[in-house]
Order: sequence, then C-alpha cells, then structure tokens
Amino acid sequence: MDNDPKGASLDADAAQLQRLGYAQQLLREMGGFSNFAVSFSIISILTGAVTLYGHGLRFGGPFVMTVGWPLVAVMTLMVAASLAQLASSFPTAGALYHWSAMLGGPRVGFFTAWLNTIGQFAITAGIDYGLAEFVADMLGWPRERGYVLPLYAAILASHAVLNHVGVRAVALLNNLSAWYHVAGVALLIGALVAFAPRRDLGFLFTRFTAEDHVYSYGFLIGLLQAQWTFTGYDASAHVSEETKDPTRNAPWGIFLSVAVSAVVGYVLLVGVTLAIRDLPVAADAPNPFLYVLRDSLGPALGGALVWVAIGAMWFCGLSSVTSNSRMLFAFARDGGLPASPLLARVSPRFRSPHVAVWVSVVAAFVVAIWSGAYAAMVALSTLALYASYAVPIWVGWRARRNGTWSHRGPWDLGRFSSLINGVALAWCAAIMVLFVLPPNELAGYTFAGCLALLVLYWMAFQRHTFVGPKVTLIHPASSPAPVAPAQPGT
Repeated sequence: MDNDPKGASLDADAAQLQRLGYAQQLLREMGGFSNFAVSFSIISILTGAVTLYGHGLRFGGPFVMTVGWPLVAVMTLMVAASLAQLASSFPTAGALYHWSAMLGGPRVGFFTAWLNTIGQFAITAGIDYGLAEFVADMLGWPRERGYVLPLYAAILASHAVLNHVGVRAVALLNNLSAWYHVAGVALLIGALVAFAPRRDLGFLFTRFTAEDHVYSYGFLIGLLQAQWTFTGYDASAHVSEETKDPTRNAPWGIFLSVAVSAVVGYVLLVGVTLAIRDLPVAADAPNPFLYVLRDSLGPALGGALVWVAIGAMWFCGLSSVTSNSRMLFAFARDGGLPASPLLARVSPRFRSPHVAVWVSVVAAFVVAIWSGAYAAMVALSTLALYASYAVPIWVGWRARRNGTWSHRGPWDLGRFSSLINGVALAWCAAIMVLFVLPPNELAGYTFAGCLALLVLYWMAFQRHTFVGPKVTLIHPASSPAPVAPAQPGT
C-alpha cells in the first residue's frame, strides 16, 4: 500500500499525462502558487505598464490609463477564461498547440504552435530589450543600439543560464517574483501618496495626445500599453507538465494572473498619472515614467523606485524564457520544428529542455535586431500571441458544438462557455486590426510575412509528415493517422 500522498498525487499526474500521449520527462515540482507566479511574472505590471507608459501617455493621455486599462482588462479576462477551460481538460506543455491539434487536427495545431512561438520570441525580446533601455537610461548611457544591445545580450544570457539549471531554481525565483511585484507596487504607490504632489481626480479623465491625429485614433493605438501587458499568461499552461494537480492549478494560474494584475496595475497607473505635474513635458520626455518619478519624488527616491521596477522586469524576462522554451520543447517533441530531435532534448542532470532554452534567447536577440523599433517588437508579440490564443478558442467552441470535446476538466465555464468564447474571439479580432495600424505597420508586415513563410513551409515540408500530438480527438481524412500513445519511459 502506498502511504505517500505526495507520491501518489505525482503518479496520478503522470498517469494523466500518459493518457494524453506523453511520458513524464520534466521535473514536476511546481505548486499552485508557483504556477500562478509564472504567468503573473510574465504579465508583470512593472514591465508592460511601465515600459509602455510613455506610449499610452503620448497617444491617449491620462484617459487611456483610466478607461483604456479596465476595458482591456475585462476583455482579456474573457480570453483568459476561455484558455483556462482548455488548460483544465488538456494539461500539457504544448498547451495552445496541443489543444488546437487535438480538437482541430494537425494542420490547425501546426499553425497555432508557430504563431505562439513567434509571439513568444517577440515578447521575450520586448521584455528584455525594454529592460536594457531602462538600465541604459539609469546609467546615463545613450539609447543608441551600440549601448543597448550588449546590455540586452547579457540580460538574455542570465535568463538562459537560470532556465538551463532547472525548474527548481526557476520556481523559487518565480515565487519570489510574485511577492516582489506586489511589494514593488506597494512601495511605488506609498511613496507617491506620501511625497508626491497630486492632481485632483478629474485629471485622470484628461484627453490628451501628442500625435498628429484625432483623439479617438490615439486612444485606440494607446491601448497597446495595456494589451501588451496582458500577454504571456498562457505560461501557466506551458508549465503544466511541471505543475502538481495541473487540471486545477494551471487554469487558475491563467485566470488569476490576469485578474490580480488588472487590479494592482490599475492602482499603479492611477498613482503615477496623478503625480504628473506638466503633462506635455512628461509626454515629450525620452522616458516618461522615469521623468514622472524623478520630477515628483526627486532624483534620489524616484531613481531608486525605478531600480525596483527594473528588478521586476528582470523577473518578467526570466519567466518569459521559461514559457518560450517549454513551447519549443513540446512542439519539437512532436516533430514540428527544424532540428526537432535536438530541440526536444532534456538535460539529464537538470531535467530542463536546455537546448530549447538557448534557442529561445538567440531567437529573441534576432527579433530585436530585425525590428529595430521597440513598439514594433511589442506589437508583433501581441498580434502573434493573440492569434495563437484565438485559434484554440475557436476550435474548442466548434468541438463542443459537434460533440468532439465531451470530457471537461474541473475548471469549466458551463453554460456560459459560448458567450465568453464569443466575446474573447471578437476581442482577438479587434486586436488584429488595431495593432497593425500606423505607427505599427512594421509589426503588421512582419506578421504577414511570417504567415506566408509558414504556409510555404507547411506545403513544402510538413503537410505529409507532421502528425501533431500523440493523442488527437479529431482525425481528418487528409491528415496522417495519429500515432499510438507513448509508453512509460519513452
């Protein structure tokens, strides 16, 4: 008789993964809080809301912080809830890709996987390049790429090394990151309330734009600040195979990371915005967030609090590489990438997908060199990630209607599924339009070019060979038959 409840639970999780076609390879060490912390750290209100604070301020002013943030948060919760429902039924590292392939077939899964992979490369680039720019600003260095790129490379390398070492170190740091973010926001708000001059509340509804267009256009473009912040929360699903009781902990990690970030981030934005003394000057500053803190709190205290935000950005990048590498590992495990056998390797010592980790950071470096403009990186990551979120939500909705997806996990939306899925899909469609408009044309062209290359790659190489996950619930006649579930130890 097994008297070890922890061991029995891990055996049950491994058996559940076995039924989905995979043997347990990665180390299953994360609890519910650690799973939540991964997504909460990637969302990182002290990264997205801070590095793009100037973008929101220049395009939409205080009004885009006050009204735009909660609007985006509510819509994003619909997307998060839809993804959480899928994560509860299919807890695998492939996450979005596996859900799409299981419910829509290998071709759908293939494109979902690549969209998510592109988005993950771009979001890691956006996080760590933004961090490098902030460090350069604090050191008094120019923002020229000759100064920023070496900093960026060093930051990426630090994240790769820690993710290579293994899940125990990353889980510990992610737990620390969650508390660090909460404490960091509390410090910022406390300092602003205690020492900064404050505007009256009516200032929060000021409609301002420093750009040459009508305000309504600026407001919509300014929503990129909030929407890019609310990306990457699928990380909780990507670490499902390293999470205990993933059918409950992974979906709650997805949903709560968005909900908690929405509330805490709103408090942060309101506090910082009320501390603006001269709106046009702040909007015109090279780094508006840094300017507002130094102007309202003084160079010493304001600068110290910016270093607190920089620490949060570092944690955010660490979690992003974790999620990115797990997606690459899962996709390579099913043969969907060039050099898949290499990318699917697991370190025998650390039980981490070490090759995928290093490929993730190299790809993020390439994205930064290609895009040049910071806004293009974040717009590209938002486009690609939300496209990869929309596909599994769509095929999941269709699979429920035709009865293909009959077994649900414990985290389920019940009779509200179709309504919530519909709102989520409508919002994803709106994002696809908003963030290719000027000044984000480069992101749109890059995204379109990636899609064209993926179609060619599929037609030329993968159409007749890619079978997708080990278990699928739909087998189109034109697709290869699914392979049998993996046996233990394979």
